[in-house]
Amino acid sequence: MSDEVGTDLQPLVGRTYDGLAELLAGSPDGTWDAASLCAGWQARHVVAHVTMPARLTTEQFGAEMAAARGDFGVLSDTVAARDAGLPTGELLDALRSPALHAWQPPGGGAAGALSHSVIHSLDVTVALGLPPVAPAEAVVAVLDQLTAAEGAIFGIDLTGVRLEATDTGWSWGDGEPVRASSGELVALLGGRTLPDGRALRRR
Repeated sequence: MSDEVGTDLQPLVGRTYDGLAELLAGSPDGTWDAASLCAGWQARHVVAHVTMPARLTTEQFGAEMAAARGDFGVLSDTVAARDAGLPTGELLDALRSPALHAWQPPGGGAAGALSHSVIHSLDVTVALGLPPVAPAEAVVAVLDQLTAAEGAIFGIDLTGVRLEATDTGWSWGDGEPVRASSGELVALLGGRTLPDGRALRRR
């Protein structure tokens, strides 16, 4: 990916997190406790997870990783369970943090940061039956990322599958059609199960 493309993508990360903050700030208190598409996580756990870069220094992250014996999944669950209890105002401030908006995962660049922000924001909005807070171009960019990898990033088997977005003209693949909104397609490609029970095959 060129530096120019990365520069184009990074602002979408901040817009996605700002959109999620705006949604949660204006929602009933119970929204924070609503189930997300991440198994076992409420909306507050998702926010606690994505905002780690706004709260943890490099040294603190290293200490958390050491405590998790190098297992990022364990670290994520531990931090999400602990920090989900932070005041919602603090979590909203973290979503709006310039540090979070500029953050990129190691080796992932702007594309990785965008994928992380969009997928996790959809974990909240799709579960709530709401439209994406991510800009439309961000959702399509992530669709393009995940299908370019032919589902390998999340271990999805796309053999004989055609994906069709019902809210845009986006489509990919050949075979049995899977029709859903763009945001729902991203969630499916991210290995999630939709509220209606739909999921894509695992490899």
